[in-house]
Amino acid sequence: MGIQMSYTTGQIAELFPNIMDIADTGLRDKVAAVWSEAITTGCGGKGWTTDELRAVPFTLLAGDIDLRYIEHLNSCCKQCIAIAGVLKEVFGDRIPINLDHLIAGSLLADVGKPLEFDKDASGKVIKGYFGEMLRHPFSGVAMCYKHGIPPEVMHIVATHSHEGDKVQRSIESIIFHHADFVDFDIAKYLGAQAAKR
Repeated sequence: MGIQMSYTTGQIAELFPNIMDIADTGLRDKVAAVWSEAITTGCGGKGWTTDELRAVPFTLLAGDIDLRYIEHLNSCCKQCIAIAGVLKEVFGDRIPINLDHLIAGSLLADVGKPLEFDKDASGKVIKGYFGEMLRHPFSGVAMCYKHGIPPEVMHIVATHSHEGDKVQRSIESIIFHHADFVDFDIAKYLGAQAAKR
């Protein structure tokens, strides 16, 4: 399949099934629109196929590990939904969580990475020039703003990584931040183990 001009919500759901758990259909469609733009304009402006995106490593910072970027986003989203469920079960409404915002934010937190990543002449995924200039939280928020994503969701995108260490994260951002680093810290561990072999 070649590069498409745009992707529907249903096509984005093939990559990220939990997008369908966003109850607000308007927000769901906006999340899909952001992803459509990221996919079609990333990779140095050449765009990505969904197969290429599925093959992108989860992180370029952990060495040679068999974890993928799309898998990581789905893992984080599922962790966030599970954490929200546990907090609701134990604390009830004393910890208010907007599940739509949490799911949308977890699916959009790394939406800037298709712009941050590029491919070298041999086809290997690298951090491209765009990524050297703007880390994915910045490009992600820019695309989210363009597509009318609510500020509560943009906050998750903006604060999920170390860029958010100097601000007060919302409850939803706190949940995503920790889910994200569960995967990232495990990836670093696996990479260090692989390097010893």
